[in-house]
Amino acid sequence: MSASSPLHRRGLIAAVSAAALAASVLAAVPATARPLENVMFDEMDSFTDTDFCGAGLTVEVDSTSKVHILFNSRKPGAAPYFKANVVADTVYTGPGGVVTEHVRIVDKDLRITDNGDGTMTILVLATGNAAVYDESGTAIARNPGQVSYEVLVDYGDDIADPSDDEFLEFLGEVKGSTGRSDDFCAAVLPILG
Repeated sequence: MSASSPLHRRGLIAAVSAAALAASVLAAVPATARPLENVMFDEMDSFTDTDFCGAGLTVEVDSTSKVHILFNSRKPGAAPYFKANVVADTVYTGPGGVVTEHVRIVDKDLRITDNGDGTMTILVLATGNAAVYDESGTAIARNPGQVSYEVLVDYGDDIADPSDDEFLEFLGEVKGSTGRSDDFCAAVLPILG
């Protein structure tokens, strides 16, 4: 799964929105609770993309996601670890046809390093599968595999309290995609257009 591919980026966006929700919920949770958060929820979104894949094509996008978030403290006084399981189905409807994308992703913190300056570097593993299907149900693009990447986070006053954490920067891929990475736009534009 390539972190730079459109298929993977949509999955990460879902996981990031889930993380934002978790952070807002965590503000009221005591720092000593184990796990800090264990929630499941569904999300739905619909919008019109007037420049789909940068091709000037207008496409209706309808998505549903099932998200499971686990935020767990491994030891007192240490940063809690985050894990999100996301299953998303998205239907793209263009003037020429319809395609459906099914994404299943797990994003989880592998290692958290306190940088000693009020920030922490988090090594994240993103693994899963994305597949795009035409109207007959035939797979036209796939993106399985995994990547690992690092992010920089300001942890505020207390590394063990995630309620005031602030994302600072995406530090880049540590390990690139281990799987095939089909070009989403190249696969769907001939059908949708």
